[in-house]
Amino acid sequence: MTASNVFERRLDARLVIAVVAIGVMSFAGVVVETAMNIAFPALMAEFGIATSTVQWITTGYLLVLAVIMPISSLLNRRFRTRGLFVAAGLAFLAGTLLCALAPGFAPLVLGRLIQGVGAGIALPLMFNLVLEQAPLERLGMMMGIATLITAIAPAVGPSLGGFLIGAYGWRSVFWVLVPFLLVSLLLGVATIRQSHPTAPAPFSPVQFLLLATGFTALVIATSSASTAGFASPRVLGLLVLAVVLVAAFCLVSARSQAPLLRVGVFRRPVFTLSILYVVLVQATVLALGYLIPYYAQVADAMGAFAAGCLLLPGCIVGACLTPFGGRVLDALGPARPIRTGAAFGVATLVLFALIGTSGSATRMAWIYVLMPICQGLSVSNSMTNGLRTLPDDLQPDGNAAFNTIQQLGGAIGTAVAATIVATAQVARPDDVAAATTAGTRIVFWTLLGVMLVAALLAVVATGRQNRPLADAVR
Repeated sequence: MTASNVFERRLDARLVIAVVAIGVMSFAGVVVETAMNIAFPALMAEFGIATSTVQWITTGYLLVLAVIMPISSLLNRRFRTRGLFVAAGLAFLAGTLLCALAPGFAPLVLGRLIQGVGAGIALPLMFNLVLEQAPLERLGMMMGIATLITAIAPAVGPSLGGFLIGAYGWRSVFWVLVPFLLVSLLLGVATIRQSHPTAPAPFSPVQFLLLATGFTALVIATSSASTAGFASPRVLGLLVLAVVLVAAFCLVSARSQAPLLRVGVFRRPVFTLSILYVVLVQATVLALGYLIPYYAQVADAMGAFAAGCLLLPGCIVGACLTPFGGRVLDALGPARPIRTGAAFGVATLVLFALIGTSGSATRMAWIYVLMPICQGLSVSNSMTNGLRTLPDDLQPDGNAAFNTIQQLGGAIGTAVAATIVATAQVARPDDVAAATTAGTRIVFWTLLGVMLVAALLAVVATGRQNRPLADAVR
């Protein structure tokens, strides 16, 4: 593509289909991640492994995401969009088939790692496609649609997984994805357009090693915290190592002529505040997504399938609202929808903290319905608001940072919730149900504090931004 042949932004069926085709892989990755949590007992029995071992089904996947996503900006500059999509699709399909046919636990983990490669390429690619090709006056709506594809997956996964595992076994979770992945590949190849020129981009092994090792230490630390606690020497040591390595990466990258990820994006206050807000909300949402089904099974004696379905009402609300939230941004600017969404998030956690554990788990499900309103109005809009402050050439770097840190935030949120509940259960081993209730109550109050901080960040990030997005970027 030459300077005289500038890509024309247009919203048509081809763009929407392309976004959905790429999003199928990201959606499938999250569905498998949440569905397989329900399969842990079956996997432990079939392969004769312990809890600490079976968790690598999730931990390994998160590790690969954390390593692949930061280099998505480099991949976007170096390779054509359709080629990246095909590589991601084939990797995810190969990983899915390996998982479905796995004769042992090691091949199953290997399949999840390969799936992580596909999803790690696909998720940033989907948002890059929207940022590069959607008309500015419809950017909020299209970012909402892209976010919706993955936002509903944590709610669908437990219920779908509970049904499939109970009826057909854990391998069915992978087999059911195969036809969707094949259709996704065909649709993506037919609809994805190239909107930016490609050029050789040098790869820095030193920067990659620093970032990959740092994120690996962080993911292993958060995974270990649920059993060892955040105060254990091993977890603390890994957290310190993660901070040191990521800081070293930032220093090396800032001084490099060919940075792997241009960390200068964090010098823009609106971008940095927006990414912090999204991370805190994501951590809260995934902590609730883990906690509510777990509480339902342990403290309320609910079956796995019924517990997994508790999040579905919220999933339906989120599915309906997320594109609407983007349209509000397009029409009114970022301040109103983002601040309103943050207020709903705070209200949700106030209700959880005050009355969440005083009734059945069904009450939690109805309170949770408010949380997707927070997501629908504020999460994708905060991403749009933060990324729009970056020059076009830095937007892939901002997108890579958003998706990577969002994934890590979700892992940390789940680990914190699991650690608090586990600590409460250790303190009262004679009554696990009561201990789980007490731990759940502490988690709710903790998450309320997190959402109050997030709401403050939302207010500061939006400032006086009340103009429609297309007007603001002109």
